[in-house]
Amino acid sequence: QVQLVESGGGLVQPGGSLRLSCVVSGRILSINTMGWYRQAPGKERELVAVISSGGRTNYAESVKGRFTISRDNAKNTVYLQMNSLEPEDTAVYYCNLNLRGAYTEPWTTYWGQGTQVTVSS
Repeated sequence: QVQLVESGGGLVQPGGSLRLSCVVSGRILSINTMGWYRQAPGKERELVAVISSGGRTNYAESVKGRFTISRDNAKNTVYLQMNSLEPEDTAVYYCNLNLRGAYTEPWTTYWGQGTQVTVSS
């Protein structure tokens, strides 16, 4: 069984910063891509940032230069540092991982439970 636990969301004023964390535990052999998605009310879930096992990153245009994704493989953790936050960043943020628990198992995608980020004065 694999579990993803997110933390770090909350209420912040425009221009402020937050750091999201997602720790994965359980039966893990290897983790491929790790990423963050978000979903605002009335909108579809969208990719925010993704990082490969080799450290290559990709960002949504709307967050480039403001958000930074990183990972700590020893801790099975992915982070999202969010700076210069804007009201448009308000959403539920979800952690997303692609991993496998054993060589005989397929790569499987897992989602976190989501953490609310609200940017408001």
